Amino acid sequence: MTTVDPTPASLPAALADPVVPVRRSWIALIFAANLGVWMAFFTPIQVLLPQQVERISPDHKEAMLAVVTGLGALAAVLANPLAGALSDRTCLRVGGREFGRRHVWTAGGAVLGALALVLLARQQTIAGVALGWVAAQVCFNAMLASLTAGIPDRVPVVQRGGVSGWVGIPQALGLVLGAVLVTALVSGTVPGYTAMALVVLLLSLPFAFLTPDDPLPREHRPPLRLRALVASMWIDPRRHPDFAWAWITRFLVQIGNALGTLYLLYFLTDGVRYPDPEGGLLVLILLYTLGMMLTAVVAGMLSDRSGRRKVYVIVSGVVMAVAALLLAVAPTWSMALVAAVLLGAGYGVYLSVDAALITEVLPRATDRAKDLGVINIANSAPQVLGPALSAPIVVHLGGYPTLYAVTAVVTLLGSALVLKIRGVR
Repeated sequence: MTTVDPTPASLPAALADPVVPVRRSWIALIFAANLGVWMAFFTPIQVLLPQQVERISPDHKEAMLAVVTGLGALAAVLANPLAGALSDRTCLRVGGREFGRRHVWTAGGAVLGALALVLLARQQTIAGVALGWVAAQVCFNAMLASLTAGIPDRVPVVQRGGVSGWVGIPQALGLVLGAVLVTALVSGTVPGYTAMALVVLLLSLPFAFLTPDDPLPREHRPPLRLRALVASMWIDPRRHPDFAWAWITRFLVQIGNALGTLYLLYFLTDGVRYPDPEGGLLVLILLYTLGMMLTAVVAGMLSDRSGRRKVYVIVSGVVMAVAALLLAVAPTWSMALVAAVLLGAGYGVYLSVDAALITEVLPRATDRAKDLGVINIANSAPQVLGPALSAPIVVHLGGYPTLYAVTAVVTLLGSALVLKIRGVR
């Protein structure tokens, strides 16, 4: 394990390396909070935004969806590390009582993000949809920055693989529950967005209100200067090479994920020509989630016990690449079913183990949320580049077979580069 700028034992609890294992109740609450935020992220992207964009601009739906999701992802790229840096510096005192530096961002992001979804539901133009989605992305990324920091803040290294597995499952489970909610239980974009807003509040606020959040003493708060804050977003790869390689591997794998999932609804409609594409999308999401749930926690726990991370990341990349290649060579419904299970299984391993790996290469304990926000750029930036790359591939460079072949190559390369990380086994 790489340890840079180790935390002295005299530092306060907010900055100390955790040694006491977290309880099941804490894991359950952070699981629920992550489920809420990922439902709010992915349900609009997979179901509500495509429906809304197609209703507004049916003849240019691919390009307009790319614009909306690309702008939202660009907002996420900027908001996540900035919110993380501000969270690292938050010292909140109300009525003589000190509050922690994370939960205020979790609760605030949930409330404002829910409001943004309600406003987004009522937009009738592409510009209005884009603005509403950007606002939602800013709020939910502020929320995500604080939730992500909860792992290195409170979970010991020897427990992080398993806990990261539980925290990773909502990324897929949120797709399933969100898709069921907005297709089977409610109909229409306005009820769908409203339901998502309620879900975020109900699932996320209990974590903020019921779990501990160590306050940051003011004497340990870094100064808040705009120039220094912006400069801190750059983490020198020469001083922290393991962090840099971890960022690159995450970025490439997420590029592959963006390429492979953005147009899934349109793939079923135009590539597979499945008669019920929205129902088919739900089936694929269910299988994907099943595969992920079967592997995420198990792989994380095995990684914790063995102390090895990199081999699991490589295997996960191979499995995901195979799934994408199956779609490239045989874009049929039966092959899509197989690929969904494989993709979920591979991504489950990747999410749990890579998340644990990243917490072991963070440069400084005082900047955990900011540094994880920089890592989260590798999650969000592909949502900007993904539409820019996938739209011309689908329209001009060979269609969906080419798109999924490129997905396989990029994913495999990203997972293989984990070998460049020296400080983690």
